[in-house]
Amino acid sequence: MLVPIHGLDEIEMPAGGRAPKEMSMSYAESLLAKDERILYTGRQHWLAPLSDSLRPILLVLVGMLLFIFQVHFTLHDIMSTVWTAVWAIFLVLGLVWIGIIYASWRAQGYIVTTRRVLKVEGLFDKKSGDSSLDKINDAVLKQGIWARIFHYGDLDILTANEDSIDRYQMLAHVVDFKKAMLNAKNDLEDGHRGSVAPAAVSTPVSTGTAKGSGADDVTGTLSKLADLRDKGAITPAEYETKKAELLGRL
Repeated sequence: MLVPIHGLDEIEMPAGGRAPKEMSMSYAESLLAKDERILYTGRQHWLAPLSDSLRPILLVLVGMLLFIFQVHFTLHDIMSTVWTAVWAIFLVLGLVWIGIIYASWRAQGYIVTTRRVLKVEGLFDKKSGDSSLDKINDAVLKQGIWARIFHYGDLDILTANEDSIDRYQMLAHVVDFKKAMLNAKNDLEDGHRGSVAPAAVSTPVSTGTAKGSGADDVTGTLSKLADLRDKGAITPAEYETKKAELLGRL
């Protein structure tokens, strides 16, 4: 069975629905908590590693020019050996450097889960950081004209701590990434409201014999419900319904 994840290659699962951990689990997946799921994953735009490769590309070009020079001009034996070693070193260093940059780019994981936004970087030495969805206050998207044409941009995620900003630079399909993050945040908040509201609505009211005691209980319950409404745990409509119900018991 093939299980597709947006932004990832399809993973072949055995009949039981669970692949062997050592074969299918990536480094990012190993960081997930219990019941946490990946909703969206991406990486930097391909222009990012291309930009980082300008210097090694220059080394390769210099090596090629030195090779062409050696082919077209006759050099003495010692000079020919030295010249060959020089252009070979330039070529090998440039190509290896480009390979490392590309592999590091492929190893990236900018991931939206059901609980947080997770950033995984590094080819050999892994580095990860995350921002909890419930702590995110805002996300600032920056796109110039070329970024809009090639579908990438910079995303600054502002958390509850105003001084804390998580930056995602040259993120591919940055608009889709932001939408996935905000949708996950809304779903998480809706889940919190759903778990709190039933408990609030079902708050028992004391049916004491004294009329004054019953009125005090209703007043206290209404105050708690109003506080939950102001915090967004219940909707105004739910508050009014429960209010009418409680007042009807007096």
